[in-house]
Amino acid sequence: MTRVPAFPSCDLQREGSAWQGGVLHRDPEAANTSITPDLLLNGALARLTGAVSPAALAVAWFDWTTHLLLSPAKQQQLLVQAADSTARWLRYAGQAALDAGRPQRTDDEGDSGPEPCIVPLAQDRRFVDPGWRQWPYNVLSQGFLLQQQWWHRATMGVRGVGHHHGEVVTFTARQLLDCLAPSNFVLTNPVVQAATLHHGGTNLLFGAMRAAADSVRLLAGAREGDPAHEYAPGRNLAVTPGSVVLRNELIELLRYEPVTRDVHAVPLLIVPAWIMKYYILDLSPHNSLVRYLVARGHTVYMISWKNPGPAERDLSMEDYRRLGVMAALDAITALGGPGRINACGYCLGGTLLSIAAAAMARDGDERLASMTLLAAQVDFTEPGELSLFIDESEVSFLEAAMWNQGYLDTRQMAGAFQLLRSNDLIWSRRLKHYLLNVPDRATDLMAWNADATRMPYRMHSEYLRQLFLQNDLANGRYLVDRRPVALTDIEAPVFAVGTLTDHVAPWRSVYKVVLLADTDVTFLLTSGGHNAGVVAPPGDSGRTWQMAEHRSDAAYIDPDRWHACVPVHEGSWWPAWEAWLARHAGPMVAAPPPVAGLGPAPGSYVLQP
Repeated sequence: MTRVPAFPSCDLQREGSAWQGGVLHRDPEAANTSITPDLLLNGALARLTGAVSPAALAVAWFDWTTHLLLSPAKQQQLLVQAADSTARWLRYAGQAALDAGRPQRTDDEGDSGPEPCIVPLAQDRRFVDPGWRQWPYNVLSQGFLLQQQWWHRATMGVRGVGHHHGEVVTFTARQLLDCLAPSNFVLTNPVVQAATLHHGGTNLLFGAMRAAADSVRLLAGAREGDPAHEYAPGRNLAVTPGSVVLRNELIELLRYEPVTRDVHAVPLLIVPAWIMKYYILDLSPHNSLVRYLVARGHTVYMISWKNPGPAERDLSMEDYRRLGVMAALDAITALGGPGRINACGYCLGGTLLSIAAAAMARDGDERLASMTLLAAQVDFTEPGELSLFIDESEVSFLEAAMWNQGYLDTRQMAGAFQLLRSNDLIWSRRLKHYLLNVPDRATDLMAWNADATRMPYRMHSEYLRQLFLQNDLANGRYLVDRRPVALTDIEAPVFAVGTLTDHVAPWRSVYKVVLLADTDVTFLLTSGGHNAGVVAPPGDSGRTWQMAEHRSDAAYIDPDRWHACVPVHEGSWWPAWEAWLARHAGPMVAAPPPVAGLGPAPGSYVLQP
């Protein structure tokens, strides 16, 4: 009888194997001959489609079309709804035309026109200007909104259509309709027409010149919407004093100088996402989370990721864990720390930190005193609207797009994020820039958002496949050193932050750490989105947050009930987290002496284009 080894004996990273297209090949020559033509063809096609798989779209629409043809009841329902919407719109159009022919009212009540057939969604700001309540623009906007409503009903709830395919069809239908919105055209937009009359047409002239300049910049490789160079790291961004204490082929580790006589004994390591530069957490002095923590006696270390190029194409998720999180922890320990370290991960950095923490717990490494996750997912069954771009077909197509250049380009990532909020980030911006001649007002957050980084081919493919597609981490299948890790092994207390309107890491998905971790989890939900919700310094108006602790031995509370029951507080969430962090940061001790580093913060990696 053959004994089955306790762990696989094959080393997935040993020499002689070739990793291409998400497939491990033992014979590199066979890999090149069998897969290269496919990657070349799909890579060339991806450049024409913006890395969106035509096969994925075709399958989704075929699924919806065939099931709609097999659903006579749904067809009848849609015909009735179409007739009803048309009748309502015609009645509205007739009444609006009659009202337009009457003398304008001059009393205090004003002329509000007929009662609308449909009201836009709260987040739809395209038709809020009073000009849209005048004929014929009110008729145009109402017709568009009714059509949008009908298509939403048509693409949802078709019996037999896969959930993912239904979401893709609904999403693409919405994108196509948004292209045709009357707010996008001079002849059907009263706001643009009024501005054109007021400025004598110069708004259209200068807008056309701006559009031409943006087109030239896009052809030169710049991202649309890059702000003017009013902000730059080391000049007016990322200016908290510190030094580089470690540099390897993937990271620079920054240590910030203390500003208080005494500091907490346990330092804090922050692991930012490598999809963007680290300094979202050290923006301008007034909204720098790093500066806020240092001022309250915390010794803060920050990972600054290298911006990878073709030479880094084969960096893996394991490389990011080993050369990133673990190398930083080892360096902090070597600098004479107390042996315990608090760690905080943001977005992808939080997911990577969770993997590292689970591996450390499995291996008996007890250095983590606590773990904070900012808008970070550890379970990807409900990843939000980003899942529209992630299935087997899309990931394979994206791998082909990355294969030739060795990385995912920043413009490809930016395009996906813009589509998720196309009204705000594409059409409203183009309306303001090219028809109204209103330039962007540069801000530090906009400058950071334009300073994106690339994603290595191998790492990004592993990330999408192992976490998004297969959900290996949440299911105990994710391998570190050829052995699986489990989040239930983590014993350090966890603080998790979700943001209410997050399109990247939906807060209910972030909340799943409560279900998966076998330790005390404090969950905080704050207003705002993925970035603005995290960058929420004290003093910003309109902020709210909720917080409650879930003990490891307590009964599970689902996110919706949690949201309904937990009290709401006004203001920034930073003080609440800092108070929790201070409880795990040990006693106050004398501030450490300066370190002879490798150069001042923000270092050199953050300046890489």
